Amino acid sequence: MKARAGAVIAVFLLLLLAACNQERAVKRPVAPKAAKVTEQLPAAAAEGRIFLTSDQVNQALASGTIDHPIKSLLAVPRPLSFGAYDWNDKAIPAGQTWVRIDLGSQLMSVFRDGHEIGTAVIVYGGDNKETPTGELHILAKAQRHRSSIYDAEMPYTLRLTNDGVSIHGSNVRWRAATHGCIGVPVAFARHLFDVTKIGDEVVIVPAADRTSGHI
Repeated sequence: MKARAGAVIAVFLLLLLAACNQERAVKRPVAPKAAKVTEQLPAAAAEGRIFLTSDQVNQALASGTIDHPIKSLLAVPRPLSFGAYDWNDKAIPAGQTWVRIDLGSQLMSVFRDGHEIGTAVIVYGGDNKETPTGELHILAKAQRHRSSIYDAEMPYTLRLTNDGVSIHGSNVRWRAATHGCIGVPVAFARHLFDVTKIGDEVVIVPAADRTSGHI
């Protein structure tokens, strides 16, 4: 990804871009450390986070890089391999929860009250049934669900469309694909299931080039 001028670089790289290294692990590039915003979290919650300035957030919102104001991001110290995730909602206050899925980078980010509380590598729909994109919402939840069409377990299902496209626990591995759903590690799916409710927003960003295949 070409560098972008200004403070938007930090947010853009962390939220929208991930690269695949020789070990096929997804990288979240480390952004320049930003000055902490005025609103602070308790010390126990602030550890391991990158805080954004108001100027950074405003520029990112104005450019369309992000959809909601963001206060902090998880400072993930290592590449995320397929099947791996980070989750830290310790002492994060109650507030609006929303999910952002970037098909190009194969990364999901979960936010609460403007703070990223989880991130994971995902798998998504293949060419035979692509994953829908745009602004969706959680229509239904099922802790235990089995697909009658594909005869497959789909634990911790969050249904997004009337025809069954969902986020659910899956075996996230290199070159895997789904029939349109978003697959996440089962342990991550359990966390996500616990913190979301029906009506929560899920934004799915399309890959820049769907013909190039998965990362």
